[in-house]
Amino acid sequence: MINEEILKKVRKIQIKTNRLADNMLAGMYASAFKGVGIEFSEVRQYLPGDEIRSIDWNVTARMGQPYVKEFEEEREQTIMLLVDASSSFHFGTVNNLKNELTAELCALLAFSAIENNDKVGLIIFSDKIEKHIPPRKGRKHVLRVIRELLYFTPEHYGTDLTGVLEYVTKVTKQSTICFLISDFIDSGYEKAIQIASKRHDLIPITITDPVEEELPPIGLISFQDAETGTEIVLDSSNPRIRGEYRQKFEGNQEQRKRIFTSAGLKSIDIRTDREYLDILIRYFKARKNRM
Repeated sequence: MINEEILKKVRKIQIKTNRLADNMLAGMYASAFKGVGIEFSEVRQYLPGDEIRSIDWNVTARMGQPYVKEFEEEREQTIMLLVDASSSFHFGTVNNLKNELTAELCALLAFSAIENNDKVGLIIFSDKIEKHIPPRKGRKHVLRVIRELLYFTPEHYGTDLTGVLEYVTKVTKQSTICFLISDFIDSGYEKAIQIASKRHDLIPITITDPVEEELPPIGLISFQDAETGTEIVLDSSNPRIRGEYRQKFEGNQEQRKRIFTSAGLKSIDIRTDREYLDILIRYFKARKNRM
């Protein structure tokens, strides 16, 4: 039984993201993610300017005047949302927790997909596959996806990017558009991302919080690694400590970018303290221009 608070939160996300998808993103999504091919639609009379190569000579001979074949894009595609549910993803210091922002982001992508008659599926992962919802169409299905993203409780705490990349390749029979949404606090996934990117249209989306990038100078701060339980105390008033902290973040960021670049991928980078819509729009426009 779903309580009233859950329904209220799901409804709030639905109203916001559905409106954005209808008004702004669905068309850009369609342009950025073309269909998988073309299929025959109908024949019609030849018009000046039509390609000679499109003339259907059998129908032309039968009708005594030129007719051409018309084709349309085979639009339907499958979108898989691969969403990190590790403990580090239940964190945020500004506007949203990472997992709440991710639910909203996934809702926007899902509504854009179903507006274009695409299917949407969901895989929630930690250091194991926690939940797999097979791809389907329809708003009712998208609402279930949002509900799971907001309120699913994972059994494990770590992150295994290799595991989810191998899993999605095993369970999907054809090339799929995969949005891999994580903070990418993991290592050793280089080979898996290379293999998955050859099979699927893989799009990494990184979610970070400003405190992960730079310590505020507020004195002693106690940290607990959400995935290992290790505790450390840092003196954030010390410029050297803050510098080392930022240097480590930038090193991890550069390593992540090298992994993506070597696999031919361009990531979408989102922070919990910034609006994400313009970032998505810029990505979709850039992707359309590359096609």
